[in-house]
Amino acid sequence: APLYDSLNKRRFEFIPLWGFSVFLVYLMRRVQCSDCGVRIERVPWARGKRELTDTYQQFLAHWAKKLPWKEVAASFHTSWEKVFHAVEYVVQWGLEHRDLSNITAIGVDEIAWRKGHKYLTLVYQIDAGKTRLLWIGKDRTVKTFLGFFRFFGEQRSQALKFICSDMWKPYLKVIEKKAGQAIHILDRFHIAAKLNKAIDEVRADEHRQMKKAGHEPVLKNSRWCLLKRKENLAEKQEIKLKEILRYNLKTIRAYLLKEDFNGFWEYVSPAWAEKFLDRWCIRVMRSQIEPMKKVAKTIRAHKPLILNWFKAKKAFSSGIVEGLNNKAKVTTRNSYGFRTYRGAEIALYHALGNLPAPPMTHRFY
Repeated sequence: APLYDSLNKRRFEFIPLWGFSVFLVYLMRRVQCSDCGVRIERVPWARGKRELTDTYQQFLAHWAKKLPWKEVAASFHTSWEKVFHAVEYVVQWGLEHRDLSNITAIGVDEIAWRKGHKYLTLVYQIDAGKTRLLWIGKDRTVKTFLGFFRFFGEQRSQALKFICSDMWKPYLKVIEKKAGQAIHILDRFHIAAKLNKAIDEVRADEHRQMKKAGHEPVLKNSRWCLLKRKENLAEKQEIKLKEILRYNLKTIRAYLLKEDFNGFWEYVSPAWAEKFLDRWCIRVMRSQIEPMKKVAKTIRAHKPLILNWFKAKKAFSSGIVEGLNNKAKVTTRNSYGFRTYRGAEIALYHALGNLPAPPMTHRFY
């Protein structure tokens, strides 16, 4: 197209060299297009009105995966905002070019990203050999989770074979409605968490009663002895556990019921696992330990979903999701908190999305 006029010179920031700032200086031109009028020329090293070259943005984004964003900004004598825009550029390119085919297993959970019960709903791909963050939704509501299935599409949703989640009712309803053909798995992580919570409640209540009655405080400093797995106990905790196991306390009966439940996960056949579960629930209901009875009622109500773990051949579990959630929490902490949802979204996709990277002329290590 014919030249229309020239603009002022623009400076594009490049990767610093030996501590010196490096800029590309270029006189931008505008052309007269017969179809769309006056347009500014497009340069191959930068996009739009960005001050950073594409290469420098990828360089900053590369280090933003290894260091907190504030440290990246300080190390390369730039601003936090420029680091954010660099990561945003890489994430947007990756989201536009990622492959969403052949996804058969997903997991859903939520994390708190700000004070005041501010949650993010996270959906992960948990197929064998490929785990990544697929989607982020603001808040923890039915509407939020439905947004994932709108994004994912009906065809991909119907191709799902396994879905892992916790026992939150909105999750159960949405999954049944949008991907009812998939095997919905509630696994051992969430059951173990509920059992531990019940034992801790029994222990705290019984300790208060013993202290009030003037009895010896045998349950003092016993919390982690009862909640930890046996193989993870320290030497002092093992000794303490042996001491308190001699007493006929509600806490000890609850602990023994929890330990007995671990045998449930050793079964292979769903039918035999179901028989064990039924017998165990009967024993708990007869124990007269209210917090444990509450857990037994929850297990009975969700029994088909719990048994799906065996139907899936123990191949998928929410333990994978919890591991990814821990990484998500580390990401938000490393960024010293975000004032906007957009900042949290970009950081999480960058850290956990396993996104393809834009092509680069050079590789930086």
